[in-house]
Amino acid sequence: MPKVLAQGQTIECNNGENLRKVLLKSGIDLYNGGAKVINCRGIGSCGTCAVQVEGEVSVANWRDQARRSLPPHSPTKDLRLACQTQVLGDVKVTKFDGFWGQGSQVVWQSEG
Repeated sequence: MPKVLAQGQTIECNNGENLRKVLLKSGIDLYNGGAKVINCRGIGSCGTCAVQVEGEVSVANWRDQARRSLPPHSPTKDLRLACQTQVLGDVKVTKFDGFWGQGSQVVWQSEG
């Protein structure tokens, strides 16, 4: 079973499981500020679940690529939308500041 390291927790999940669902089910603070209330609930249109992922995950689909190509995101930043990402192996997750998680300050990382 793959392991997801996020906000100081190690979470086991099924291969191919959706990263957003894994994080939320484990009580991880995936959304910053008002995005906790105002987000697209996983359809890939808002971009507020953007995280940096190290490890084996699915290739970015068209929704992920399209949303991250629009401001305030940038396609050159190494982020993924958790709602559009499947866990395929062990991963480490980092969340940055900003409403959309697009900032440069780390809010939390895999070690806590």
